[in-house]
Amino acid sequence: MRGFEAASGLLKDRIRVAGESRGFAATRLLTHWADIVGEDLARCTRPVKIGYGKGGLGATLTLLTTGPMAPVIEMRKEQIREKVNACYGYNAVSRIHLTQTAASGFAEGQAAFAPAPKPAGPPPVPPQIVARAHEVAEGIHDDGLRHALEALAQNILTRHKSE
Repeated sequence: MRGFEAASGLLKDRIRVAGESRGFAATRLLTHWADIVGEDLARCTRPVKIGYGKGGLGATLTLLTTGPMAPVIEMRKEQIREKVNACYGYNAVSRIHLTQTAASGFAEGQAAFAPAPKPAGPPPVPPQIVARAHEVAEGIHDDGLRHALEALAQNILTRHKSE
């Protein structure tokens, strides 16, 4: 037994093997795509594979995109290529090929690029409840304890009473 181990350490070899089977020598390109190209491009593109030419230089990066976004991505291919090469540390990718098919194949291919919307936060607390919670914790001298007590009072006062 080795004790506790980070999940990334357990999966590192499997991710590397899966990435290498599609030509990705640097798995960072797959795992940190949004950090490399930016959120706006990551929402509508996904790296699918890298094909290397003779000698190992001059690779072609194949990107998956949706149909309506293909012309926009076509115009930004050079920008994407520069960012990907910055990730590799040298001019590894010389061409970018766009595809509008699904990465997994035609049968399975329902690829969603945009992340799910974030849920809305809690509704704002009415001022009269904030004032009442402040009154409850007014005599406490310790700042941390007073803020915690105010938060507890707000939670209790805003809780819906079930009948």
